[in-house]
Amino acid sequence: MPAAPRPNPDVRGNRRLFGVLGPSTNTVVQPDFDDMRVRGVTNHYSRIVVQDAQAISDETFMAGTLEISRNTIDAVRGVLTCNPDYLVMGMSAVTFYGGAAGAQTWRENIEREAGLKLCTGSQSLIEAFNAYGGIKRIALISPYYPSANAQVANFMADHGISVVRDTCLRCPSWTAIAQVPTANLRQELKLLDGDDVDAIVQVGTNLSMVKLAAAAELYLGKPVIAINTATYWNALRQNGITDQLDGFGRLLADF
Repeated sequence: MPAAPRPNPDVRGNRRLFGVLGPSTNTVVQPDFDDMRVRGVTNHYSRIVVQDAQAISDETFMAGTLEISRNTIDAVRGVLTCNPDYLVMGMSAVTFYGGAAGAQTWRENIEREAGLKLCTGSQSLIEAFNAYGGIKRIALISPYYPSANAQVANFMADHGISVVRDTCLRCPSWTAIAQVPTANLRQELKLLDGDDVDAIVQVGTNLSMVKLAAAAELYLGKPVIAINTATYWNALRQNGITDQLDGFGRLLADF
């Protein structure tokens, strides 16, 4: 159902209340989004309850993400009780599944249940590419397994974007994603870079790369886009909030 009318503006979220949906095992999205929060916007995290998957394989990764997808509606119902203005998806894998058509259907199903618009990571990356301009070939880094990276590549192809090469970190559990050392990620970015890619893209919202991606843009001289940055930037812009922030890369500083 739509947000109930308020007799007065929310004293902290007088511009927008964001309902953020994220897996209960995710420890990165909530602080990342709060770091990018601007005056008058507040984030209200609703946990998609899921067990911390262990000994993940290519097959069980896909099964685990689909479990998160199935449990999303319960998290939506929970966060609707605070009457948010807008929903933001803090889990990216399922938002790529089924290509452009599958991603749209998934988003519209959530929007229909909630009566609110939903910002997803997959669509936010396309909006980010459009903002930067000239991005047609990308390198991809994820905590996923190859089957999920293939879904990302399929989604990108539907939008005219080619994944030239990719890295799957194959993290062994959901919580282990948040434990990948920054030094490892920095090395992976160097291996992925090349004159044949226009940008480097990171997906997987529990992988902490907001600050590293911003720094890497400076020393690599090209867009390096973290999924959490793209998603929160797009959520702000879709709500007409154009505040610019330094320290999170060109998306929030320039566009």
